[in-house]
Amino acid sequence: MQFEFFPSRTLTWYLARLFITRILAVLLMLVLVLQMLDLLGESGDILAYPGNGQEQLLYYVTLRVPQLIARFLPYSVLLATIITLATLNQNSEVISMKAAGLSAHQVLAPLILTALAISLASLAFNERVVTRSTATLNAWQAVKYGPIPKDPGVKANLYLADGRDLLLASSLEGQNDRMVLRGVTYYRRDANGIIVEQLRTDRAAFANPGWRFENATRFDVATTSTTKLVSATVAPGITPAKIMISNVDADSENLFQLSSSIEAMKVAGRRTSELEAAWWHKLSGPFSSMLMPLLGAVAAFGLARSGQLLIRAVIGMALGFAYFVLDNAALAMGNFGGYPPLVAAWAPFVLFALIGETVLIRTEE
Repeated sequence: MQFEFFPSRTLTWYLARLFITRILAVLLMLVLVLQMLDLLGESGDILAYPGNGQEQLLYYVTLRVPQLIARFLPYSVLLATIITLATLNQNSEVISMKAAGLSAHQVLAPLILTALAISLASLAFNERVVTRSTATLNAWQAVKYGPIPKDPGVKANLYLADGRDLLLASSLEGQNDRMVLRGVTYYRRDANGIIVEQLRTDRAAFANPGWRFENATRFDVATTSTTKLVSATVAPGITPAKIMISNVDADSENLFQLSSSIEAMKVAGRRTSELEAAWWHKLSGPFSSMLMPLLGAVAAFGLARSGQLLIRAVIGMALGFAYFVLDNAALAMGNFGGYPPLVAAWAPFVLFALIGETVLIRTEE
């Protein structure tokens, strides 16, 4: 049995089923509590828009829950690992398995395999569901929870420069020449960078070149006068192609869309290290669940009657949360170019895999 990676089929299914039920239970608890707290904080803004009610609150929940699941699934796997292994240890099941000839790695093998399956499911869920809900939620928040945008791929909170002048928009709809900006403000500045004129409109369409403001309000800084304009065309240097690479949200794009955005920014001579790190983290993030059984394994071994079970559980939890802290720190370093994108995304994973394996071998093997 020592030469087999997995224990018997019965024991493998038993451990995997035990592990999955605890993961789902912990994840459900975390998502319910965090969603309730989040909804308490956002419900005031949602209901502040005239006409919004219970339907809009429920719609917000449907958009926010996928984000919470994606973010806290690795935490759930960590906590479920510690609960599962501590329970097995306390009931002397781990001792029975080791007495039957199983090594520590064989005891953990069903859990690691289950975590791998969860990681693959999480990756697919993130790409198919989370990116779309994030894009829709960002666009909805950009219009202050007003009319729900029809296009889930709209960009929000645009900040664009046309030479000295600035163009700001709360959201964008459409593609290429059919592109339309919503909630637009245009600032015309002089050679010293001082604002001399402001134009505001609810809608601006691409005029090729420039953007045509409809029913715009003009404010002249020098005379402090306000006038109404039927139409005005501004910002000829801002094109739809420039807009598409100006505000790339990695969380709102899947791997293929983000790859295209990165290539477009490279062609335009833009810095892409932050987006490249986010691209790699879209892979390393879901697979962090695979690490959790290894990091929490310290709770499985050692005699429960020795009084150190709680200490071992705390150590496993500390290792897991240390990984999440270092992972966020490495990603931040990669965002401003301190680390190469590949290193920023995968270095914490490799480091803690080695740490977990070292702790397991030194203490049990």
